[in-house]
Amino acid sequence: MTTVRVTHIGGPTALIEFAGWRLLTDPTFDPAGRTYAFGWGTSSRKLVGPALSADALGPIDAVLLTHDHHGDNLDDAGRELLPSAGAVITTRPGAGRLGGNARGLAPWESTTLRDGERPTVEITATPCRHGPPLSRPIVGDVVGFALGWDGQRHGRLWVSGDTVLYPGVREIVGRLPIGLALVHLGGVRFPVTGPLRYSMTARAAVKLLDAVRPRTAVPVHYEGWKHFQESRTAMEREFGNAPDEVRERIAWVPIGVPTDLET
Repeated sequence: MTTVRVTHIGGPTALIEFAGWRLLTDPTFDPAGRTYAFGWGTSSRKLVGPALSADALGPIDAVLLTHDHHGDNLDDAGRELLPSAGAVITTRPGAGRLGGNARGLAPWESTTLRDGERPTVEITATPCRHGPPLSRPIVGDVVGFALGWDGQRHGRLWVSGDTVLYPGVREIVGRLPIGLALVHLGGVRFPVTGPLRYSMTARAAVKLLDAVRPRTAVPVHYEGWKHFQESRTAMEREFGNAPDEVRERIAWVPIGVPTDLET
């Protein structure tokens, strides 16, 4: 059995600790109150600051950065942290923009973290589409991450990344068994684009999780920003009405509290 300690810091940001490794997802450490432009007339205000400061984290072996071009996934304080990490794993275009210690992956490409005293970690990028059909030229490239290492009992650790439910994200079914999933939710919409969604609703997540069948699914990136359009109460209601095999897998991790989970 492999235990993973997850500390949900807020938004998409989580500290993941296992087998001596310390990884950080999408670092966002700016205080609340600022409005961030996302391009094409879209923006959002940060409503809640991080549960932990960047200074309180300690050393980070790698940052798993689903994309670098939106402030709710990488803000100014998060950018300041990147050079001190052992590596930054992100999209190919993002690695080109960031330079330095960044490694770029296209969907289904892999890289490894190696250390003679710790198990080797294989990191495979998984597909995302951060909006409706044909939106990629506008919203940019995004990836998720599937992490594998020796000793996992139930399957890989998967960070879904910001995505809607579409055939690409379903490709993980049958390719990689998933033990623990950090699933980006929130049902993002913007006034300028009306009903179009830019991240999954709980209803879409139920469909995805019913196919992926992780042992545990942890909702993240659903709070703390004005552009999230589905409340936790609404999500809990949707999950509560889900089939047993999905409902029993949902684990709400308290923000700021280190929580041990299996993978």
